[in-house]
Amino acid sequence: MPDRSDAVALLEEWVENDGLRKHMYSVEAAVRHYARMRGEDQELWGLAGLLHDLDWEKSPENHPLTAVDHLRELGYPEEVLHAILAHRSDFTGVEPTSDLDKVLVACDELSGLVFATCLVRPTGIDDLKPKSVTKKLKDKQFAAGVSRDEVQRGVELIGLERSEHIQNVIDGLRSVADQLGLSGVDRSD
Repeated sequence: MPDRSDAVALLEEWVENDGLRKHMYSVEAAVRHYARMRGEDQELWGLAGLLHDLDWEKSPENHPLTAVDHLRELGYPEEVLHAILAHRSDFTGVEPTSDLDKVLVACDELSGLVFATCLVRPTGIDDLKPKSVTKKLKDKQFAAGVSRDEVQRGVELIGLERSEHIQNVIDGLRSVADQLGLSGVDRSD
C-alpha cells in the first residue's frame, strides 16, 4: 500500500495551487484527528483526507473520478477510494456509508471554514472556539465558496452536535497549525 510520503509526492505533482494544497492538508489533519478519537487507522484515514481533491485542478469536470482511477492503478486501498468518491456523492452516485466516508464529508467543507476563520483572527487558531466558527458559518458572505448545506450534511452524517464537530476539526487543524500558517504567533501582519 502506498504511504503518506507517496501521497504527498503525488499531491505535489498534481496540485499547484497553494490554497488547495493547504485545504488538502487541513482535511487530512481533521480526518486523522477523528481516526485517533475513534481508534481507527490514522494512516489509512489520512490518505483519504489528503488525496480527496487530488484532481480538482487537472480535471474539475470529472472530479474525483480521474484521481480515483489513477489512485486505483497505484494500489491505494478501496476504502480510501470509496471515501473519495463518496465525498462527491452528488456527482459520483457513491453514498457515504462507512465511518471514514462520513468523516471525510463532514470535515471537507468545515475545514475550509475553520481555516478561513483563522486567517481573519490576529491569534489565528490559537484560541479559536466553535462559537467564532458558528458566527462565520451564519455569515453567507464569509468564505462564500464553503457550502453551508454540505457543512450541515456532514454534521448530520456523523451524528454529533455541531459545536462538538467544529471543536474536533479545530483540534485536528491545531496539530498542523504551524505548517499551515494558522498560529497567531507565527503570523506576520
